[in-house]
This record gives sequence, C-alpha cells and structure tokens, in this order.
Amino acid sequence: MRILKLTPRTEKWLLARRAQRDDEAQSVAAEIVADVRKRGDAALLAWTKKLDGLDLSRDGVWISKEEIRSAKAQVSPDFLKAIRRAAENVCRVAEQQLPRPWAIETEPGVRISQRVSPIESIGCYIPGGRFSLVSTLVMTVIPAQVAGVPHIAAVCPRPNSELLATASLLGIEKIARVGGAQAIAALACGTNSIPQVEKIFGPGNKYVTAAKQLVSSDCAIDMPAGPTEAVVLAADGNARWIAADLLAQAEHARDAASYFVTTSHSLAQEVQREIKWQLAELPPGMASVSTETAGTILVAHSLEQACAFINRFAPEHLSLPENAERLLQKIHSAGTVFLGPWGAQPLGDYATGSNHVLPTGGWARKRGGLSAADFVKCISVQTIRRNGFLRLAGTVETLAESEDLMAHRNAVRVRR
Repeated sequence: MRILKLTPRTEKWLLARRAQRDDEAQSVAAEIVADVRKRGDAALLAWTKKLDGLDLSRDGVWISKEEIRSAKAQVSPDFLKAIRRAAENVCRVAEQQLPRPWAIETEPGVRISQRVSPIESIGCYIPGGRFSLVSTLVMTVIPAQVAGVPHIAAVCPRPNSELLATASLLGIEKIARVGGAQAIAALACGTNSIPQVEKIFGPGNKYVTAAKQLVSSDCAIDMPAGPTEAVVLAADGNARWIAADLLAQAEHARDAASYFVTTSHSLAQEVQREIKWQLAELPPGMASVSTETAGTILVAHSLEQACAFINRFAPEHLSLPENAERLLQKIHSAGTVFLGPWGAQPLGDYATGSNHVLPTGGWARKRGGLSAADFVKCISVQTIRRNGFLRLAGTVETLAESEDLMAHRNAVRVRR
C-alpha cells in the first residue's frame, strides 16, 4: 500500500480513475442484455453455460422448494443463530425507515394525504463469486418484506447451502441459479422462465453494474452499486485495527478501493507496516489481495483538507475511529459512517442492522444507502371540497393565464 501526499493533483488522479468508464464491461453487458431481450431463455441459458459453466437445460433455472427447505439441515446451528440475529436487527432498522401515511389540510376544504404502497414485484441480485453473499440476501429481502412487497425473487449463479438455508428462514422460495448481466436482463425484460420485475436490488461486479444501468429504461434499479470502497480518517489511533478495516473491504475484489487518510506521517507508516504483516498472516483465500491492490494511504496537511477530499470522494464506507463526533460534523457525503474505534466495518456488513447495499462511485453525494423506503411508492391523494375549490379557483385561473394555458383556466371556470 503506497503512501502519497494528498495534493490537488493526487485527488484529481484518484477521482478521474474512479470515474473512468469501463468500456469493455459496457460492451460485454450491452451484448448480453440485447441478446436476452431478443432471444429470452435461449440467450439466458447460453450465456449462463458460457460464463458460469452451468447447464440450466439440465439443472433447471429455479431451485426447487424442497432443496431450499432442506438446506437448513446442512448448515450449523451457530450459522442459523447468527442469521436470525442479523435479520432481527435489519428488520428493526427497516421498520424505522418505512415512510408513513399522513394527511394535512393546506386550506379549509383542501386535504392532501400520502398513501404508502409496496412495489408489486422485485428481483434481488445476490453476488456469487468465490462465495454466495448470504448477507446481501438478508439486506435486500428483509426491507422488501417490511415494506410489504408481495412478489420477491432472488438470483444467484451458485447458491450454497448457507444461502439456501437463509432463504428458507426468510420464507423465500423463488431462487434462480443465474447471475451476471444475463440475470439482470432476464429480471428487467422477462423471459418464459423468469417473470419481469418492477425493480432490481443488490450489488454486483462491473458487468452487473453496467447491465443495471442499461436496463434502467425497462425496469427501475436501486443504485449503481459497483466495486466496494472504504475510507478510514484518523490523525491517531490503533494502526492494527485501521489496517484490518482497510483489508476487510479490499478482500471483496481486485477493483475494491481502500484508502487511509491521515495528517500523521508516522501513523501512515505504522498502518503501512500493519497491512504488510496482516496480509502475510491471512489465509490463502486472500491471495487476490496484495500490498499493491490493498489501496492507498493519503497524508493530508490538515483535517480540514482531509474532510474536504472525503466529501468530494463520497465513499461507500467511512470510519472515524478517533475524534469521531467532531469530525462527523464536517462530513456530509458518505454511504455509511462508523464512529469510534470499535466500529469495525464488517459489523455493518453483517449484523448492526444498517443496510450494506450502499452507493459507490461518488453516488453518496446524491443519495444514501438502501432502505425500506426504496421498496414502496408514496402516492399523493388530493381531496378537494367545494369550499376549498372556491378558495383556490381565482389563484389557479390567474396562474393558468400567466402560462397561456386557457384549457387549464377553463377546467376551473366551468365549475364556478
């Protein structure tokens, strides 16, 4: 992990590198999406066999309910206990996030109210690289259930026993063994095997992210959740813990981004040494992470400069292990923030209850993480009585005339 001085030039390079369009991913995703749109199941099966080595014509697209239900017997009691604990916390947070119906009288005789209705059908994309991400199933399904979504389907190319056991615990019995851009296209456009959904949720690799953006005209998406990002900001603190948080997010993929931002050159060197030592101690499964791909350490000349950079970068995960409350006041763009030295980032990935589907690539400047509110529609209802109509008629006629919309004016005038 390199140590760089945080300068305008360094910041410009980092932001430009992250914003760089991946033309290869866009091109591949576009070809797959177009093929699934045109040929439906035939394309879905062909791409799944080519990219994932799965023969869906033999194994079937959907996993049987019996296989899902029986998976609980194949996992440990400790795993089931952990999933229940995590699910309970995610449910508690989702219940707080859910928008509520309300009503207000803006004028006598004019009542505006809000109805909250769930989206009718959704698809949950569960990444299935080295391991099926059980936690993503929890983070997407539970808010949907809290919101009252009646039709929930999940897709994952290689669901393991833990994923199927979790689905069984959550009452999910529709899981398709498909992944990649072809799964996104099938959910968005519909095929004979996979019904079209109204919105797709869940993170994925660069091809999945590109496909989600391509199908957004056919189907709503939660956000372009791409490669994971982690930033730790500290002028002092426990170098071992800081290094561990950075490596935790770097473990996701080679294109994950982990940054330590500090004003202390000595702490920067301590963290650099810790990363090297911890990498040497980690099991072979971390072979994809090296000191070159683990991220970058940035030394700022002041905390003000560091916070300004973070707000422009808008990271997915931000840790403030020291002077947390004071620094938090200076931060206004981040997907999620961990306060204090005990806020290990994996706690949020799994079990605190806060959702781990978060904006990446600077999207935290525009929106927050996934919440129960993403699974509902807020519908405004306007109830206007005669006295309310008479109070507003003149105002509306005047405004309609100012825009030269005479039919608007007439729709009011004929009722006088």
